[in-house]
Amino acid sequence: MLGLLDRIVDSGKSVIVIEHHQAVMAHADWIIDLGPGAGHDGGRVVFEGTPAALVAARATLTGQHLATYVGAA
Repeated sequence: MLGLLDRIVDSGKSVIVIEHHQAVMAHADWIIDLGPGAGHDGGRVVFEGTPAALVAARATLTGQHLATYVGAA
């Protein structure tokens, strides 16, 4: 799937993916993290930036889990 997304982006198109899988997040160019919780407890933008910046900040639950996934924890 990541290869297909790369080909779409390489062709000049924009791709928006709503996904929780860390491999997809780590591969992204830009992440918009909504939170701080799920459902009625969430819905606000708690982070916006590159995956590397999200890992470095570790300011959200998503950032903490992504840091562990990429071995930066």
